[in-house]
Amino acid sequence: QVQLVESGGGLVQAGGSLRLSCAASGRTLSSYVMAWFRQAPGKEREFVSFINWSGSSTYYAASMKGRCTISRDNAKNTVYLQMNSLKPEDTAVYYCAAGRGTPRPAFTSAYDVWGQGTQVTVSS
Repeated sequence: QVQLVESGGGLVQAGGSLRLSCAASGRTLSSYVMAWFRQAPGKEREFVSFINWSGSSTYYAASMKGRCTISRDNAKNTVYLQMNSLKPEDTAVYYCAAGRGTPRPAFTSAYDVWGQGTQVTVSS
């Protein structure tokens, strides 16, 4: 089974940018569809973005559309989330997730494997 490790989180001022990475090991990432979710303190985990096996199809939550871009490099077994124009309400732990394919990409139940998360903090 694939293992996922996120990186790239940190503290950034409002309006700034961050690029998160999700590195996979154990199995080739091209076998999986991938997504990013986030969870703020006291809130449920929520969907951010999705990318299919080849990267030809992507999907974004309304709250992030236009401010982030998901991409993948299957040769490097890595998925990325570029986030721009960050807001304090984007503060959360960001998780990447891997699944075999789903008609419901925004649901946590669609994914079998999760990383440990990386903290993103946006100051006002």
